[in-house]
Amino acid sequence: MKIRPLADRVLIEPISTEEKTESGIILPETVSKDKPEQGKVIAVGEKVATVRKDDVVIFTKYGPNEVKVGEKEYLIAKEEDILAIISEEE
Repeated sequence: MKIRPLADRVLIEPISTEEKTESGIILPETVSKDKPEQGKVIAVGEKVATVRKDDVVIFTKYGPNEVKVGEKEYLIAKEEDILAIISEEE
């Protein structure tokens, strides 16, 4: 199944981040009640100008809508909910 976002919407695959305590214990994602704030752009609507497919982005916690396709969970966000693009370059 393929999802194509409309207008200024962006389809994002959330990136889960593991948290580690000072003693080295890894906390699973389910411990944290907060939603992820980073993700990989899977698809963009035709009116999106600032991000492209495969960009890794930082977005607002509570702006995107959650959707589930099969076993995968995605987020659909407005372009204005994306705060930054993460890149390896300085």
